Amino acid sequence: MAIETITSTEAFKQLVEETKQSEGYREPIAFGIARVDRGQLSVEAVLQANYAIVNWMENYGSAAVFIRALTEAGTEVDFTADECVATINDRFVENAMAAFSPYVAEATGEAHRNVQVIKALAALEDIAKDFRICFLFADAKPQSVEAVYLKLYALSLGKVPLRGIVLDGAFGVLPNVAWVGNRPYELAYLRDNEIEMKICGTYPNIDSVDKFPRYLQHVIPADNTRILESSKVRMGAQLAPGTTVMPGASYINFNAGTLGPVMVEGRISSSAVVGSGSDVGGGASILGVLSGTDGNPVSIGENTLLGANSVTGLPLGDACIVDAGVTILEGTKVKIALGELVKIKAANPEAALEEKSTFKGAELQGLNGIHYRQNSLTGETIARRSTREVKLNDELH
Repeated sequence: MAIETITSTEAFKQLVEETKQSEGYREPIAFGIARVDRGQLSVEAVLQANYAIVNWMENYGSAAVFIRALTEAGTEVDFTADECVATINDRFVENAMAAFSPYVAEATGEAHRNVQVIKALAALEDIAKDFRICFLFADAKPQSVEAVYLKLYALSLGKVPLRGIVLDGAFGVLPNVAWVGNRPYELAYLRDNEIEMKICGTYPNIDSVDKFPRYLQHVIPADNTRILESSKVRMGAQLAPGTTVMPGASYINFNAGTLGPVMVEGRISSSAVVGSGSDVGGGASILGVLSGTDGNPVSIGENTLLGANSVTGLPLGDACIVDAGVTILEGTKVKIALGELVKIKAANPEAALEEKSTFKGAELQGLNGIHYRQNSLTGETIARRSTREVKLNDELH
């Protein structure tokens, strides 16, 4: 069946409402159309999904149109599943174009971006097998490559908060591939064709071998965001405007990132979040939930400095300093002089700190204005009330 061309906005709204009232209909929490890269040997395997537009808790009218266009093209949508992924064809595009007809002329720039996707598809001669549509009806463990990428896009585009969606099992879903620019290659394909490709001079220049692509292969950052080396940010990271990622020891993993202008010269592991105005010094490491934090995700407050080669597995508040080379973990024994403890309590009136001289790091987590240092004579980790202001160079951010 085919959708008849809609001639007015009123008729469009009626089509949407009729679709939503159909039996079993369920509004998706997220959806999008992706161009997929398939395996060179396993042609049914999806290696990567490129979404031009990602919808998250929005544009429900477009979702209804896509669902209607899909069903009229002969593909049923399973509303009882957590996700639904289907290959689209020319009939789907024709149906969607007919439904979106009142908006096609004005679909430019920031207006009607889902319609722009359909317009772009309509200009292609044959879309069979290259394009897939994905609907997420629940925030559950992703079951397909398309669903994983839809969630990674949502994170990197800032449509969902860091640590705000379910990514359990994503590693098991994504294939491990060789990345050549933005094209993934099956490792088995390279092995099978290694001799011929090397003899003929066609063996590719492989950038990396990973399950995740690079952030910049899929996302255009804000104008005042700088990433000096593309390999330093993984897809699924979230970078607030004004973030600078320097080369060298810096790295930002998926489901991790910044909440404002931040200087990054160290490592922000998965699940770690850094507040506005903070500085992650050269070689500094913020541990992730799988690397020494006992599952406790680390948040770094605003205007906090992590010195070069420091290690932090502890949530820190605002205006903290961890000196270069200092490691502060939940179990780290921290000495605090009585006079400094009084000042720290004053800066954190809601904290219930005991009157004692030695604390575990976990007892200090999330507190503001603490300066962690090492006593150069005894080697002890000590803490005092921070008296320095951490301020980024405005000209650089």
